Amino acid sequence: MGLFSFLTRKNDDAAPQPVTGSIPAAAPDTRLRGEPSRLGTEAERARQRDIARATAAKIDEIELAFTSDMFSDEPSWGSGARHPASSSAAPMPDELPDAPAVPAGAPAVDESAILYANGQVAVAEQLLLDALATLGRHERLPWWMLFDLYQADGREELFESVAIDYASHFETSPPAWKPLPGALAGAERPTALVALAETFDASLDASVAPRLKRVLDASAPTVRLDFGRVTRIDTDGAACLLSALQTLRAGGRELVLAGADTLLGTLRPMLAIGMRATSQAPWLLLLELLLLTNREKEFEETAMDYCVTYEVSPPSFEAPRRVSTAAPAFGATPAAGGERFMLPTLVTASDNALFTAIDTYAGEHDSVVLDCSRLARIDYAGAGVLQTRLEAQARAGKRVELRELNHPVAALLRLLGMGHGAGVEANAAGVIVLYPHRY
Repeated sequence: MGLFSFLTRKNDDAAPQPVTGSIPAAAPDTRLRGEPSRLGTEAERARQRDIARATAAKIDEIELAFTSDMFSDEPSWGSGARHPASSSAAPMPDELPDAPAVPAGAPAVDESAILYANGQVAVAEQLLLDALATLGRHERLPWWMLFDLYQADGREELFESVAIDYASHFETSPPAWKPLPGALAGAERPTALVALAETFDASLDASVAPRLKRVLDASAPTVRLDFGRVTRIDTDGAACLLSALQTLRAGGRELVLAGADTLLGTLRPMLAIGMRATSQAPWLLLLELLLLTNREKEFEETAMDYCVTYEVSPPSFEAPRRVSTAAPAFGATPAAGGERFMLPTLVTASDNALFTAIDTYAGEHDSVVLDCSRLARIDYAGAGVLQTRLEAQARAGKRVELRELNHPVAALLRLLGMGHGAGVEANAAGVIVLYPHRY
């Protein structure tokens, strides 16, 4: 439980209670999406959103500072990362995140998952919107499914509108807008491939150089770097990582940054405006991360502080290409030789080449890790085919993991019985594990 749970902001892990009585004067209207908007103008909507996010960000910053010092095994809200005592031990079934509480007789969740899987997005969306006034009064899963649906389609305006209602109703921060790769108009839809994955430990220092060299020397077209565990970085580590990121960006390889916000939060306290005697590496690494995550406004503000501190011209901003962000991995560092099979945007029953590629990948590894961070949708028949293939691998003695599932896809797979009670991590990524001993 967060240290500041006694304030009006509620811990996201706690089960929210039905709303009763009067609402504070700051938010007198409790209407949900699908009803007329509470805010009169777009300017007022933007102001309210900025105030809510700024307040939540400040509370999160304070909580992170305290929990990092006092409770290293408890993640900050929304970080999507948990820090086990040993990064080398594989997660056991009881270490998986708890599934979201879905009461018996909540057909809206199952029905919307099936409708979405079958491509009936508008009907699934309306069903979830209607469920906000009933099931959504005390359960968050329909909200999370709706958020993921909008992110998969690249509909930011509707996402933000529902986010305002979510923040008002649950008195906590909504998920951040992170559209799936290929969701926006004109964007290239990613295809299936095997990606090189590197997960970093809590401390980044000069010892990270050999691991970064392995990443740079590899021929994999896609590289996934996970910073979700990082709690400390020194100037040598910053310099090594900065050089590697710049090389990867210049080389044009696809880059997936997991836990980028965690690394940004670790870097910011290291910077002091006007302290010219300190190394420039943390400053330049922060600027590089802001560029890669396409945060132009924050980049320009930080660049100005950097210019004032060192009296030199800062780097210029250029929109990143072939870079995406993802939630950090839950549990221990994935096996499979530091590789992940990254699923495409859409999986259907007719994707024979995809299922053959998965079988080939599984045959080369003792542990099968399917990265679903780019996956928007699996059709119903395709989910059945995938389940059959993966359960066959589990019966053959393989440990199979599906990581970073969005909530609609995770709900569909749960409905089909995949994983036998596997969990979905709140506000971050779904995790389903098929253990060989169960088959």
